[in-house]
Amino acid sequence: MSRMLTWLERDSPFPCVSAALASTGGLLAAGGDLSARRLVDAYARGIFPWYSPGDPILWWSPDPRMVLYPEELKVARSLARTLRRRNYEIRVDTAFGRVMAGCAAPRAGEGGTWISPEMIAAYTQLHELGVAHSVETWIDGELAGGLYGIALGRAFYGESMFTQVPDASKIAFVHLVRQLQRWDFGVIDCQMNTAHLARFGAREIPRADFIAQLNNLVNLPAVPIPWRFDHDLAE
Repeated sequence: MSRMLTWLERDSPFPCVSAALASTGGLLAAGGDLSARRLVDAYARGIFPWYSPGDPILWWSPDPRMVLYPEELKVARSLARTLRRRNYEIRVDTAFGRVMAGCAAPRAGEGGTWISPEMIAAYTQLHELGVAHSVETWIDGELAGGLYGIALGRAFYGESMFTQVPDASKIAFVHLVRQLQRWDFGVIDCQMNTAHLARFGAREIPRADFIAQLNNLVNLPAVPIPWRFDHDLAE
């Protein structure tokens, strides 16, 4: 029998991730809300929201899951040379709203964005709670690119990145991964398989393995806020 999609009321719990519809790429449920409590509960369970503006909130848990283990990071030679030039500055959590706005901006060859004002408001609240973070590349005093994501315990969930200067988002990503490795983060959730992330060493693992890792990692002590990156991460 085919499974029915679960509709969430405001206080409804998430179904088990094994109920996600494989035929849709891991669609688990619809409805609910984007409260901080709901979002933290979702990420801790290996679930994330992704939907188009105007549609109901859709919740996903794909199988397999794309992840990057910090110790498996791969950096292309050309990017390594750019990192060594150090003609940029990395800042953390100084322009979260601008990073989200940059990620939400239309991109060449693409249609609309899934990062709606509702999503920006929800993740900004998580940022104010110290759960969501932005990593930013600044060049000549201007925001050149960056990324944002969620940190629970010692698990990081990458959400989106943007760039206005070639390699700016990649620079921020490499600094983030290297710092997370020093902080003993066990996994970076990349959600969906993309060639871009695979070039950095991300790979697919069974969802069951991912959930088992999360069950341990999200309960480890969080890194104290405000976040501060080390200064030698370009090496």
